[in-house]
Amino acid sequence: MGEWRYGVILDAGSSGTRVHIYRWLNSDTALEKASDVQLHSLPVIETDKKWTKKIHPGISTFGEKPGDVGPHHLDELLSHALKYVPLQEVPNTPLFLLATAGMRILPPVQRNAVLAQVCAFAKKTTRFQLPDCDVHVQVIPGETEGLFGWVAANYLLGGFNNPKNHDHGKGHHTYGFLDMGGASAQIAFAPNATEAEKHANDLTLLRLRTVGGASFEYRVFVTTWLGFGVNQARQRYVKALLDSSPDAPELPDPCLPSGLRVTLEGKAIEDASHQDQGPEPQLVGTGKFSECLHQTYPLLEKEKACLDEPCLLNGQHVPAIDFDVNHFVGVSEYWHTTHEIFEMAHKDKAYDFKTYQKQVEEFCTQTWEDIEKGVDKKKWGKKVDEEKAQEVCFKASWLINVLHDGIGVPRVGIEELKGSQNTTKAIIDGAKEKGFLDPFQAVNKINDFEVSWTLGKMVLYASSEISAPSAEALAVGFGSNEPGIPDDFQYPGGSYRAYTKGDEDWHDNLFSDNPRRIPGFLIFVLILVVIGFTLCGRERRKSATQKIVKMFSRRSGGRHASLRRRRGFPGKFFGLGSTPSYERLESGEAADDFELGSIDSASDNDNEHSDSSDGSRIGRTSGWVTPQIKAGVLAGQPPTPTWETGRDIVTQGQGLGLGPPSLFGNAIDRGGLMSRTDSRERLKDGRRSRNTSPSRMRSPMMSSLKET
Repeated sequence: MGEWRYGVILDAGSSGTRVHIYRWLNSDTALEKASDVQLHSLPVIETDKKWTKKIHPGISTFGEKPGDVGPHHLDELLSHALKYVPLQEVPNTPLFLLATAGMRILPPVQRNAVLAQVCAFAKKTTRFQLPDCDVHVQVIPGETEGLFGWVAANYLLGGFNNPKNHDHGKGHHTYGFLDMGGASAQIAFAPNATEAEKHANDLTLLRLRTVGGASFEYRVFVTTWLGFGVNQARQRYVKALLDSSPDAPELPDPCLPSGLRVTLEGKAIEDASHQDQGPEPQLVGTGKFSECLHQTYPLLEKEKACLDEPCLLNGQHVPAIDFDVNHFVGVSEYWHTTHEIFEMAHKDKAYDFKTYQKQVEEFCTQTWEDIEKGVDKKKWGKKVDEEKAQEVCFKASWLINVLHDGIGVPRVGIEELKGSQNTTKAIIDGAKEKGFLDPFQAVNKINDFEVSWTLGKMVLYASSEISAPSAEALAVGFGSNEPGIPDDFQYPGGSYRAYTKGDEDWHDNLFSDNPRRIPGFLIFVLILVVIGFTLCGRERRKSATQKIVKMFSRRSGGRHASLRRRRGFPGKFFGLGSTPSYERLESGEAADDFELGSIDSASDNDNEHSDSSDGSRIGRTSGWVTPQIKAGVLAGQPPTPTWETGRDIVTQGQGLGLGPPSLFGNAIDRGGLMSRTDSRERLKDGRRSRNTSPSRMRSPMMSSLKET
């Protein structure tokens, strides 16, 4: 195991799957290099924009054909990961595929079949660490997704490492987390002391560990609302329209701009088209946003009985939120719907209800013809196409209802904020300078770092790899709010392995009993053969080589010239005379096998976080952001720590995984070791090998991100 540890997470959402790659210093190396401040901080995780890639659609679409999920979906994502994880570190790199809302609503039989195929394909085609498929490949509950998001947000904002710099009052220093996707929505926050004591049984115990080995705990409330994501809410809204007028050929829709007609599935209808003349009812936009707000309000289902007071949406229990100390950040749709159109994605623009509702009203009361012209002229930015424009009015109305009538976030700009000194002008000027101290702030990135629940997963995983200072120290992970280790406690999956100088050189461990390594004896024999062949003299080498060539030529029909053209350096070494330089075995698609080029992330019209107008600017944070001050460091406090790696890479947080801890040396399926042989067999049969397949062994000519 080398100085750096890597982790790969596949976020399998409802609209697509995104691969995330993270890395962090081996715990021994981090301990050796850490300053006193860093010893009391969480591990530093690094990532980069080019390490992330998303493809569509989601794996839930393979429910009826689970066998296709590997070659037609995972292949591209795993190939991308193998481009950036160093070859020698692949067997030490844990791989997780954690599915969310899209897979939760799939029938159990189909869901299990897809997950089984995911694990089988990953084991067969790669050497990533997959000791337990039940832990590494699973559908996670919405509560777990929300908890990971809460960890990521607080890690990046500095709520963990610098609690004194994030005093919200009443001894509170963490931030609440809101997430909304296509199918579900989550909330996670640490209630104030009074509510935490009153609702102790409803909280989740979370335990982390610093670089120095010290543990600390938080008690967090987390819940999810399945069916309350924007896409599912829209489906319930359309059903309500149909139920109110079951026989009407046209259904007036105030959440669509006037002049726009769409199918029940939301596809625009052109005049005289097949959809226009078909029997299916049409939705006809009226562009009345105030009426849209009124008609989406019942979707909150606040009338449902609350069996455990207090409740918010859908009759689900949530402890009372003290907005004096509970300051929330919202990601995914909370960001896209408030910023991508109405603020041109200006990241420093804070959410202000009065300003936001005015902007939405101005947009949604325009005719569809005027909106189309604005889209063509890029009036709202390059990311806003006609599809986004026709959906945003419903999404905005749903978000406003969820935030203010559902969760109860104060309407900034209209309602007076108790204890807040921020004026409306300050809110509009920017959120960064104010330190995220408003009741709600939509974010996509914090100091150029994407706020993703996958980061929270890695924070836990890396934290769990740090050795405990004593046998009595409690494990890292989360579970029921009980003393000690509760029965349902979930371990991130990390196992500690001491790092020694030179351990990064794989040849130092040829005779290791690690099942992932090529048997040392065979390599030793091969080395002796090469040495003997080299020392036997030029003429004997030449004679032996010619005999081998003749033997193969008889089997291959005498194609000597083709073989010689490809000899290059080996031909010179073995005494075959001057030969041309190396020529690639394949042309076209596979000609890129030995090039490590950047991969452009697929654009994502539904909850894409990776794209940024700032490109892949890199910096370091590890939760050291101090939002109260623009410079990011409070006067008199220690400066932002950096590891002396000489690198310019985005740092974020550290590790995570679920299930009982296990040593990385556990037996792993080594099907991936035969990948080069498989590739050659396909070439011999005359078929082109696919250069993006993860089953292909990486060339030594590939250069990964330079490390120090």
